[in-house]
Amino acid sequence: MSFFKILSVCFFSMVSLFASAQSCNCESNFEWVKKTFEQNDAGFQYVIDQKGRPAYEAHNATTLTKIKTVKSETECTELLYSWMRFFRKGHIGIERLKSESAVGVAGPDSLVMANHERLKLTNKKFEQQLAAASEGTPEGIWESNPYKVGIIKTGDHYSGYIIEAPGTPWKKNQLKLKIYPAGDGYKADFWMRNFSPMTGQPVKVIGKNYLGLANILHLKRVTPAYQDEQEIRDYLEFISAEEPYFKLLSGGTAYLRIPSFDYNNKKKIDSVINANRKAILSTRDLIIDVRNNGGGADASFSQILPFLYTNPVRTVGVQMLASELNTQAILAYARDTNFAKETRDWLMTRYEKMSKSPGEFVQVADSIVTIKKRDTVFPYPANVAIVINEANASTTEQFLLAAKQSRKVKLYGTTTFGALDISNMNGITSPCGDFKLWYCMSKSYRIPDMTIDSKGLQPDYYIDKTIPEQDWIKYVLDMNKSR
Repeated sequence: MSFFKILSVCFFSMVSLFASAQSCNCESNFEWVKKTFEQNDAGFQYVIDQKGRPAYEAHNATTLTKIKTVKSETECTELLYSWMRFFRKGHIGIERLKSESAVGVAGPDSLVMANHERLKLTNKKFEQQLAAASEGTPEGIWESNPYKVGIIKTGDHYSGYIIEAPGTPWKKNQLKLKIYPAGDGYKADFWMRNFSPMTGQPVKVIGKNYLGLANILHLKRVTPAYQDEQEIRDYLEFISAEEPYFKLLSGGTAYLRIPSFDYNNKKKIDSVINANRKAILSTRDLIIDVRNNGGGADASFSQILPFLYTNPVRTVGVQMLASELNTQAILAYARDTNFAKETRDWLMTRYEKMSKSPGEFVQVADSIVTIKKRDTVFPYPANVAIVINEANASTTEQFLLAAKQSRKVKLYGTTTFGALDISNMNGITSPCGDFKLWYCMSKSYRIPDMTIDSKGLQPDYYIDKTIPEQDWIKYVLDMNKSR
């Protein structure tokens, strides 16, 4: 794979080339975002060709109408992001760089915070009610850094109130969440750090001591202390890991957990693999768990692929849109001494190539398809199960495209996110300095024959909703016994 996949996590920031002498309001920021995206994003024209110019113009008109009623920078940010979702759901972004007061917008935040609902409950009453609570309910004291939350039954639902929230605008006894029974489980309303509401969100209950609200708020029980089964404790260890690690599971299966392919994790991933190389090569079954791994850099998974190899692996490359901003971004990388000289020389060659074809798509690698051949096919691991879910995107999907070409490999789980065809993000600050726009500089040559964006990659073995996520590894172990 070309170097440009690595750039997807090395965001480049530069001052906009557009004139900055304009008023700092949402409408002017929208016009700048729209123009910058149209001229520089590698996926813009592809989507216009798919959806049609009339649909795009209608989307612009609707967005502009809504923008004229915007009262805060938060609303503006949300609308700008909503406008970008017309093109794809991943590899886009709008980042606010200033607070409400810094840009002179009178937001409602202080009033909302002051009037936010509080739970009138004394410590003594809470302790008494908690002592009478049954084991199977959410009642208790929970933590989600930096929050400590007390959850208690109030009427037909459970209310979670702030006990402590250092470093946040939240005050003691303010209502942080409400949990409602919904079928066999729960739904929740909760408030983000800035007091914006999230309503009707799914609640994931794992064992007796873990609640996950919409994959945003993750709560771990502090009191009362309940003991989970070993399978639950193993799952929480697996899924909450922030660094790669290796473990031999009961029955002799090797387990490799990779929570992120971020380039900063490459040394850690390589270190874990090297330390356990002998165990991996002497074990029949290997499970690679990449659940919730949102991507990073291709270099981070390079040391995993030799264990999976059975036959030459084909990788389809990308083409770069040689706009002025994109070309200057590549030049900046070529001058960055943090990269090896060989890499910088390679980038300078690509910069020179892009400079000769302004506004056009440029083939950055020597060939559209690269074929990786290796001299060795290891007998073990003989079966490799890669566990995936809907949070896998970008570089993780690139890893899966390579891995699944091996006869050893099967994918288990659910369909991935789908954010790979349009890639290599670049960040540009708005003329007024209010926002940073994230767009993409490259387009895969797989388009249109094998697209991943908005579709994702499907597993070979779909793990349906009747199997709780904490039981996925057990399911894979059972399936491996029959392989």
